[in-house]
Amino acid sequence: MVAAAAAPLPGRSSDPVGSGPVPASRRPGSRQPAVRLRRVGVPSVSKGAEQAGSQGVGSSPDADRRRAGPTRPDARPVPGPQSVPDARSEPGTRSLQDVLDRAERVGLQRVELVAWRDLDDPEAGGSELHAHRIAALWAGAGLDVHLSTSAVPGGPVTVHRDGYTAERRSGRYAVFPRTVARNVLRPRPGRDGLVEVWNGMPFLSPVWARCPRVVFLHHVHAEMWRMVLPRVLATAGDLLERRLAPYLYRGSRVVTLSESSRSEIVSMMGLLADRVTVVPPGVDAACTPGGPKSPDPLVIAVGRLVPVKRFDRLIEVLATLRRRHSRLRAVIVGEGYEREHLQALVHVAGAGEWIDMPGRLADEDLIALYRRAWALVSHSQREGWGMTITEAAACGTPAVVSRIAGHTDAVEDGRTGVLVDDTSAMVVALDAVLSDEAYRNQLARAASERARELTWEATAAGTLDALVAEAEAAARR
Repeated sequence: MVAAAAAPLPGRSSDPVGSGPVPASRRPGSRQPAVRLRRVGVPSVSKGAEQAGSQGVGSSPDADRRRAGPTRPDARPVPGPQSVPDARSEPGTRSLQDVLDRAERVGLQRVELVAWRDLDDPEAGGSELHAHRIAALWAGAGLDVHLSTSAVPGGPVTVHRDGYTAERRSGRYAVFPRTVARNVLRPRPGRDGLVEVWNGMPFLSPVWARCPRVVFLHHVHAEMWRMVLPRVLATAGDLLERRLAPYLYRGSRVVTLSESSRSEIVSMMGLLADRVTVVPPGVDAACTPGGPKSPDPLVIAVGRLVPVKRFDRLIEVLATLRRRHSRLRAVIVGEGYEREHLQALVHVAGAGEWIDMPGRLADEDLIALYRRAWALVSHSQREGWGMTITEAAACGTPAVVSRIAGHTDAVEDGRTGVLVDDTSAMVVALDAVLSDEAYRNQLARAASERARELTWEATAAGTLDALVAEAEAAARR
């Protein structure tokens, strides 16, 4: 399964309870006897370049080079997945099996994830895909994994998916107080470890969790509150995220996707740098180069149609480029509540015949689109990484994206793609990529090479390593 703008493929969607016999070991609330975790052969996490302490927001090796247009690729080495040193139990690389062996020794078998939305939610995005891939790999390796989220409209309460159980209850916002109340009054029995997915509104796990735990925090939401909520609620949300909640979470192990997001979490939320671990997301193995490129310039963008993605500015960029590239075509993949507004902007720009908005796509259709495209673009204002960037890269397509935290790790500026500071710079950079085939191919080769280093197995190992380290620390106390 690739980016959340893709629709689930037949045979890969969730199976409602009652569609077949469910092993007792996977029934909600069941207690499993201790078992030996199954051995699996998966790649190890690359050691990468370690970075201790905080950096400036959105920093990168090229952070001091601010420019409107693109640069040609340089010869910098491609960094692998990274993690702060104190998150490891030992130096060097680690495989998922290594971490599973440690989990068994410390008695970590039953893990619960609490998250806002499930993968089946109509507004599911990268956060939900990330949680799903990790839960599925952990379950496939022998852990008993349970995911608790808000209800999915029209969907069953409980589903069994790829080896783990997802329980979807309560409304869109009621899930937060309900989760707190449930765990204070009636904690889930037999839970050995907890993962809280903090996506804007926290579940306040430091208050009620009595087992080893980690927090997945992909990025600071900051101005996103003002984009989607009335002023009073936005102010309250920002106050909770950046002032009140960090006081409770200062001692928590936080796992984020990129060094630049880590820098923002430390500087804007005041969390401790040595308690924030970086584990990059993986890329689906199905994302590979293949087939011919579109004969005409083809630019694609993939994501939820929501204000933070700034598709309105992207439409402006595309309309400007069309004057220079008369055969330019563009596809904006995804769904969201801004669809009607964006379609109106396309109409006003007179771009209805060459900008397509097909909604969500099946995995194989999205991969085919990645492969045909000349470039992927993102004008997003906030990202923890930008998984569509590295998915497209794995398919041989470079990216031109906004210079924000997350993007500065997903793209090596001038080597695997181009980072830009504003709308006019995006026009210049994208024009250069579309106009110069040799330059475009050079970016594509480097992007594909770098993307091959990112696997979901490595992500599963790195995130589990953080949880196991917390369990080991608790055992020593």
